[in-house]
Amino acid sequence: MVSILRALLSTPLLLPRASLSKFMDSSSSSCSSNFHEGGSQKLRALAQQLRFYKPPPFSEEVDEQSNEEECGSGKVVSQVGFPESATPVAQNPEKFRPKRAAVLICLFEGDAGDLRVILTKRSSKLSSHSGEVALPGGKAEEGDKDDGDTAKREAKEEIGLDPELVNVVTVLEPFLSKHLLRVVPVIGILHDKKAFKPVLNPAEVDAVFDAPLEMFLKDENRNQEEREWMGEKYLIHYFDYETEHTNYLIWGLTAGILIRAASVVYKREPAFMEQNPKFKVPKVLTKDTVMR
Repeated sequence: MVSILRALLSTPLLLPRASLSKFMDSSSSSCSSNFHEGGSQKLRALAQQLRFYKPPPFSEEVDEQSNEEECGSGKVVSQVGFPESATPVAQNPEKFRPKRAAVLICLFEGDAGDLRVILTKRSSKLSSHSGEVALPGGKAEEGDKDDGDTAKREAKEEIGLDPELVNVVTVLEPFLSKHLLRVVPVIGILHDKKAFKPVLNPAEVDAVFDAPLEMFLKDENRNQEEREWMGEKYLIHYFDYETEHTNYLIWGLTAGILIRAASVVYKREPAFMEQNPKFKVPKVLTKDTVMR
């Protein structure tokens, strides 16, 4: 899930990983041949728009060593995370080869005609980061064909979202977690929201809700915290959201990914400064190296 990115990887991760270009080509063809696009004209137009989106290139290499913290659920839970182009991976790809995960940004049209994104609240029974807001998702597993497969499989496990209902249209630039886990945001469209009947996995999720995607471009109900990494300052964003008399705090990596997704979907920058850091590569990299 999205919120410190964590995963328990007790054995080496062996992935039959497709290249980004192959994923984009296959997703476009599969959408047209295997997925019936119903829903509104707005969603069909959005799907067409996003299929032409190309994220910045990134390395596809995956190392067997991992720097992320352990988390029994293998989910994506991070206080800090940034677009990979702003991190040491882009500066020194032969040195940094992080493990891989994917999260699903599942969009649908709300009753008011707005675009909304499905979010979860982590179970209060979890030993780490209980009750935090996240996107459905988690670490890649052997057998996943691509990042879209990973994201949809995890969404099925967590909230019962049938993969056949989700039309994957693109992926965004990967984000790097605090503990150097690569997280690929996958944008999918739910054309028939009424067909989605949530079935929560109580061991992982306490609640599922949705929020307007555009809120992550607005400077409303938002706070920020300034932090520093090797002399470079950056901001962590916090969004307050209330629905059905319940308050949720969306922050850290989850907020960062949704800011980027909203910027791509709406084709405009947020009304506030993101201020991602210009990372420097540490002279010594160990399993304990983290971005603070």
